[in-house]
Amino acid sequence: MVARLTELGWTVGVAESLTGGLLVASLVTVPGASACVRGGIVAYDTALKTSLLGVDAAFLAEHGPVQPKVARQMAEGVRDATAVMGERADVGVATTGIAGPTSPDGQPVGTVHIAVATALGTRIESLQLDGTRDEIRDQTVRRALRLLLEAL
Repeated sequence: MVARLTELGWTVGVAESLTGGLLVASLVTVPGASACVRGGIVAYDTALKTSLLGVDAAFLAEHGPVQPKVARQMAEGVRDATAVMGERADVGVATTGIAGPTSPDGQPVGTVHIAVATALGTRIESLQLDGTRDEIRDQTVRRALRLLLEAL
């Protein structure tokens, strides 16, 4: 992943809710990650999704944070949030979902939405994962990395 981003000369910004920093941590474990990883925002609190990532506050208030549209807006917004000297990150990756053990809004535990945004568009993957809280978060990171690689 890091090698491919570096080869393309692309940068990546990460916006996480469900995964709480695990996704960006997995990227920066790779030597050379500083050439392409701009950083990450853990917007665990719903209000941060709006203030830091530009997610539509009215949509959040009406539908909640575990929605494909929220993942899309997070991925698109983190490209701007991790801009350096006015240059957006080339890729934005976002995760939102419910890892459990209970659901705050009635959606099933394991409901996950991942988005990857580039200049060519945004791809969203919606999943229903099984497992413990840690297993759901780990599976989400693996799926997000795969979706990112596919976008490259």
